[in-house]
Amino acid sequence: MSDLASVPQILPLLTRIAEALERLAPPPDGPLPLGSADAFVWHADPDRLDPVASVNRVEIGLLQGVEHQREQLLENTRRFAAGLPANNALLWGSRGMGKSSLVKSVHAAVSEAMPGTLALVEIHREDIPTLPRLLARLKGEPRRFILFCDDLSFDHDDAHYKSLKAVLEGGVEGRPENVVFYATSNRRHLMPRDMIENERSTAINPAEAVEEKVSLSDRFGLWLGFHNCDQPTYFAMVEGYARRFGLDVPVEELHAGAVEWQMTRGSRSGRVAWQFIQDLAGRLGKPLR
Repeated sequence: MSDLASVPQILPLLTRIAEALERLAPPPDGPLPLGSADAFVWHADPDRLDPVASVNRVEIGLLQGVEHQREQLLENTRRFAAGLPANNALLWGSRGMGKSSLVKSVHAAVSEAMPGTLALVEIHREDIPTLPRLLARLKGEPRRFILFCDDLSFDHDDAHYKSLKAVLEGGVEGRPENVVFYATSNRRHLMPRDMIENERSTAINPAEAVEEKVSLSDRFGLWLGFHNCDQPTYFAMVEGYARRFGLDVPVEELHAGAVEWQMTRGSRSGRVAWQFIQDLAGRLGKPLR
């Protein structure tokens, strides 16, 4: 009888415990907002895709000195958006030469020509191990997705590259046909030379150890190299920006200012040209719209 009498007192306690456990448990996966925008950022823990209302990008016609790379990536992306086979792409090389700008501008150009078919999903390097979870949620969706990782590279004792290798081509299921992976890097093989050399010198089988490291870049069927620009290309970048934004400056004065700016930066690149244009527009009191 005493046990039965205690049941009403225990029930409220059990109810509170159950409610507390429900609050601690992660919410069930809900539908992804894949129709709300053309670009998203993937965040892990908890997994979610945040829509990007306005992508920070440069118009594709303003990218000078990378015409060959532009046409190759544009054609690959057009095929992918049309439902045809396409390659993963690695854009590697010099800093500031428009690698990430090209990915975003190509996505915008193809999306404008084929509205609603293609979405850009940015994933941060530290979230690479969560790629399988993202792919599982994108698989079977009617839209096609470019997964984009900017400034991808791996350092010593970083095993994330193994997760990426498995996603790009490995595994039983392989990469979903509605997903392609674009990455930018300053390194052609995504790893520093001393890391590869260290593997060669300390491994039991040096050739196999190096192959393990280098083979990651082989998963990208399309390699696009970006190199330092020469002076005429740098001037073409500056002139193109000046025309686009209505900066009425004589060509000789524009070139002289661009050279002075380049000397303070110690390099020539698309990024340096854009920084000069921002400074020039500020001095002229003109917004860049």
